[in-house]
Amino acid sequence: MGKRFCPDTSAIIDGVLSKMIEKKKIKEAEILVHNAVLAELEAQANYGREVGFLGLEELQKLKEISKKNKKIKLKYVGQRPKEFEIKYAKAGEIDAMIRELALKEDAIFVTLDKVDAEAAKAQGIEVIFIEVEKEVEKPLSFEKYFDSKTMSVHLREGLVPFAKKGTPGNWQFVKVGRKHLEKEELVEIAKEIIEKGRMNLAGSFIETERKGSTIAQIKNYRIVITKPPFADGWEITIVRPIKKFELEHYKLPKKIMERFETKASGILISGAPGHGKTTFAEALAEFYMKKEKIVKTVEAPRDLRLSAEITQYSKALGSLDEIRDVLLLSRPDYTIFDEMRSNQDFLLYSDLRLAGVGMVGVVHATSPIDAIQRFVRRVELGMIPSIVDTVIFIENGEVAKVYSLNMCVKVPTGMTESDLARPLVEIRDFFSGEIEYEMYTFGEETVVVPLTPRKGIEDKIKKELRMNVDIKVKDGIVYIYANKKQIKKIIGRSGKRIRNLERRIGLPIEVVTY
Repeated sequence: MGKRFCPDTSAIIDGVLSKMIEKKKIKEAEILVHNAVLAELEAQANYGREVGFLGLEELQKLKEISKKNKKIKLKYVGQRPKEFEIKYAKAGEIDAMIRELALKEDAIFVTLDKVDAEAAKAQGIEVIFIEVEKEVEKPLSFEKYFDSKTMSVHLREGLVPFAKKGTPGNWQFVKVGRKHLEKEELVEIAKEIIEKGRMNLAGSFIETERKGSTIAQIKNYRIVITKPPFADGWEITIVRPIKKFELEHYKLPKKIMERFETKASGILISGAPGHGKTTFAEALAEFYMKKEKIVKTVEAPRDLRLSAEITQYSKALGSLDEIRDVLLLSRPDYTIFDEMRSNQDFLLYSDLRLAGVGMVGVVHATSPIDAIQRFVRRVELGMIPSIVDTVIFIENGEVAKVYSLNMCVKVPTGMTESDLARPLVEIRDFFSGEIEYEMYTFGEETVVVPLTPRKGIEDKIKKELRMNVDIKVKDGIVYIYANKKQIKKIIGRSGKRIRNLERRIGLPIEVVTY
């Protein structure tokens, strides 16, 4: 009989032994599979993890090989592990059981795990350590659906493959296949993705794996796999950014560029899905890096395409407490926080910002004010301008709006009694300086009050007065510049006309003589 081999779980999942047999590297052997390996694969498969199914398929394959080739023997040995041993598999409990079997049976220990390989050598066990080879870069099966204009591909069982083609804000759905996809086809594509992700090569890795979903990053592709029972059928969504811009591409005014360099420390990048928020975040990260700033990112999944100098942390693979500790100790100049969604995300952003870390958060929002309101009730109103000072709204791949925030104490617009003065947040158009919103506490509620844009006010007042006057709006007050003859008509008898006008436009009015 040939040599004895004792593979660990990683070697089984990767199909090491069946590949070696097929390539005639192993012609005669006894393969000893510890029951702990089978138990761990069963546990992973029951949890819905694809690696569990891959491992079980490899065991089935080895069984078929042993039936056809009498020189290959497959044998299950060892006691089935207890529940706590399976639970602590990552801590090395099961690996230790497999190594003990290899030592006892004088078998060659086969693994893809460098730590396990070194531990086995320390015990005097013969080891075959398989370093994950950089395979020839052959196209993945789903890549046939992509061309230079494809933003994403959507594969679902029972449907023809669709792709989103175009540019952010200007795209359309296009059929990229002729026949309906079968479940089996999607399962094979998913397995291919999982196998590639497990190699952790060339930017490919599994970000999260749950019972009904898997998120992977394969090169430039961000992939989401969903399946029953979480979804009503198998579905794979593959997103690929088609452009990478530098900040100069956006042709931003000098004023905002200076703010990025000197004042902006709490930035929100907002916009609807598919409009180019992430692309702008990448450009801003590279801008800060070129300014010799230390830049890090917090992502889930890690799909920002950035220079090697920028460290990218995974929110899915590390706890928020761990990320907080690392960032506070390493003290980057700026942290890009991609895809902020949960309360914990916003609180972490706020905590780091108040600790002095420059923050750039990316949030989904259909308008720039919606992005700011995501902080309402999550932090105290008075702290918001200290956390967020600049809001960038991206629409159709361009910077459509920029807001600046500041705190002040005054009577809210539309109120006239001086004793109603209170702390409020002014949200101004960054370029014009006009106040577009006021945020303040009214009773127990935080209210966000939109103010009529200047042009609308001017047109409305001129229409009401039916006279040619100069109108300016500053700090929520309308100033009407008129001659003495016009002033009498504007004010009206006993000031009735001016009061009615103030009530209709919702702002206080002051009449100024030329």
